[in-house]
Amino acid sequence: MLTLPNILTMSRIAMIPLLAALLWWPGWHAGYLAAFALYCVMGITDYFDGMLARQSGRVSKLGIFLDPIADKIMVVSVILVLAAMGVLNGPYAGDVHVIAGMIIVIREIAVSGLREFLGGLQVSVPVSKLAKWKTTFQLISLGSLILGEGLPGWTIFADGIAHNVPHIVGLFTLWGAAVLTVITGWDYLRVGLKHMD
Repeated sequence: MLTLPNILTMSRIAMIPLLAALLWWPGWHAGYLAAFALYCVMGITDYFDGMLARQSGRVSKLGIFLDPIADKIMVVSVILVLAAMGVLNGPYAGDVHVIAGMIIVIREIAVSGLREFLGGLQVSVPVSKLAKWKTTFQLISLGSLILGEGLPGWTIFADGIAHNVPHIVGLFTLWGAAVLTVITGWDYLRVGLKHMD
C-alpha cells in the first residue's frame, strides 16, 4: 500500500524530466525561474516525506529504497544538464567547474554501488553528519546556479567583470560539495573495504 511519504517521493521522481526540460534553455530566464521554483518544491517534498514517515512510524521498505534514489537522480540530472548548457562555467577558471560536478556524479554512482554490495552482506552504512553537510552544499549550489540563470541582473562588478551573485555562490558551494564528497566517499569506501577479502 502506498503511503503519503512514498507518494511524495514518487512525485519528486516524476518531476525530474520537467525540471530538466526547464533547464534546457539557458537564455530563457523565466524558464530558469520556474525551474528554481520546481527545484524548491522538490526539496520541500524531500524534507516532508522523511519527516512524515518518521512521525507516523510508516518507514516502509519502498520509501527506504526510493528516497535516496530520487535524491541522486535529481542531483545527477541537474548537474548533467547544467554542464551541457555551459552553466558550470565561471570567471577566471572557465569550464574547470565541470570537474566539481563530475566528482559529485562519480561519488553518487560509486556510493550507490557500494551500498548495494554491502546490502547483500547485510551491512548498513549510516549517513554521517558530514554527508548531510555535503547534501546541504549540493542543494544550495545547484539551486544558486539555477537562480543565477533566472536572475542575470543580480551582478556585482570586480576587476571590470560582471559577476552574477547567485552563480558565484553556486560555484563556490559546488566546490565545497565536491570536497565533502571526496571525504565522505572515502569514509564509505573504508567501511566497504573491511568487508572485501
